[in-house]
Amino acid sequence: MSKSQWYIGAPNGVVLCVDGAEGQSINGRLYHGYRREALPVRNIEQLLFEMEHFYDSINFPHPGTSSRTFQHRTEQTRHTAERARIMSDEELLSRHGDLGTFIIRVQHRQNSSWQGRITWMDEDKTVYFRSMWEMLKLIDSAVGTADQQEESLDEPSWADHEE
Repeated sequence: MSKSQWYIGAPNGVVLCVDGAEGQSINGRLYHGYRREALPVRNIEQLLFEMEHFYDSINFPHPGTSSRTFQHRTEQTRHTAERARIMSDEELLSRHGDLGTFIIRVQHRQNSSWQGRITWMDEDKTVYFRSMWEMLKLIDSAVGTADQQEESLDEPSWADHEE
């Protein structure tokens, strides 16, 4: 295995370790460079919530749309304080899940979704995604929870991976 795509490369890069799957949902751990302990992930919704909260906390990538809130701006900006990285890329890349391990690099948060690239470490394959939905379908197809009949010719797949 060449491990050509095994890098974090951005302050918002995360490593998702999938340890189990039940039905069409996954569970596991999420790691990022600003926290040594894993964030437990019990389902897809929690994964998306934790990632969105992390991106908001470091303010990167900057969202294309603003959240509507009743909070005062001073309370809102308190959550986006400057953070220091405490975990190196090498430490992040040493984490592995029982069913699969993924490096997720969200490059943009536009159109109320995410765009970026995901690397399936177990297969050393990287695919670009255009939405959260595409990212989740790639994860599901890698760990075997996706319904194979749902695949579309227009959606990215692991078969279209970069070399």
